[in-house]
Amino acid sequence: MASTGVKLIDIAVNFTDGMFRGIYHGKQCHAADIPAVLARARAAGVDRIIIRCFAAGHSPFRFLFLAYGSDLVCLISRFLGLVRRKVTGGSLKESREALEIAETDGRLFCMVGVHPTRCGEFEESGDPKGHFQALLALAKEGIAKGKVVAVGECGLDYDRLHFCPSDVQKKYFKKQFELAEAVKLPMFLHMRAAGEDFCEIVSENLHSENLEVLQGIPAERMMIETDSPYCDIKNTHAGIKLVKSVWPSKKKEKYEPDSTVKGRNEACLVR
Repeated sequence: MASTGVKLIDIAVNFTDGMFRGIYHGKQCHAADIPAVLARARAAGVDRIIIRCFAAGHSPFRFLFLAYGSDLVCLISRFLGLVRRKVTGGSLKESREALEIAETDGRLFCMVGVHPTRCGEFEESGDPKGHFQALLALAKEGIAKGKVVAVGECGLDYDRLHFCPSDVQKKYFKKQFELAEAVKLPMFLHMRAAGEDFCEIVSENLHSENLEVLQGIPAERMMIETDSPYCDIKNTHAGIKLVKSVWPSKKKEKYEPDSTVKGRNEACLVR
């Protein structure tokens, strides 16, 4: 299929998830197929992707936050000007994996950061300061390679406190603003059932100039995410006719390289 004339960014594809290696619920159902997924995405006009690391669940409220006034113009021209794919961080380990994946293709980019449900890893490491420094070093390495474009995914998730208590989440959400400031990158934020605390922490770190900047972002510079392989659109969805895929879909047990996998979202389905 020929590529469309429209160029899109998918700002969150979970390429570190086992489904892209053909693993479903611990069972190998087909071969790894990221190259085929990328080919379909490119044909659909998704020219670049930011890789998001798998985390415990996904959020209904997630956005990019330009955190530092003096660098806003630079960040917008450098980051929003990209029309590529991006992989986000979930933990230090997965941020490393995301960088490794991003290095395999010129259209792939990634983030470095710790998801709120994973923030316990700072203290579980036995050396929270050292863990932060490892994140910082990884971010700088990725920036030098031209691959790390944001800090994240970080924020608060009070729907999953069984993974990490709220006090730990808040402590290391605040800490990751320091990471973003140190490397002068935008942040990829996550919030679920934590509106009051989230807004309070963001307000403490928000420069008023950002509000005017956000209002001035052209519509053609706005970025969206599929959150693939999650959040596939069911046939019962009211908008299914508007986003119906041109690719055939096969069950994972009957996998074919030229077909999407039924129930697995992909970047090519971004519109």
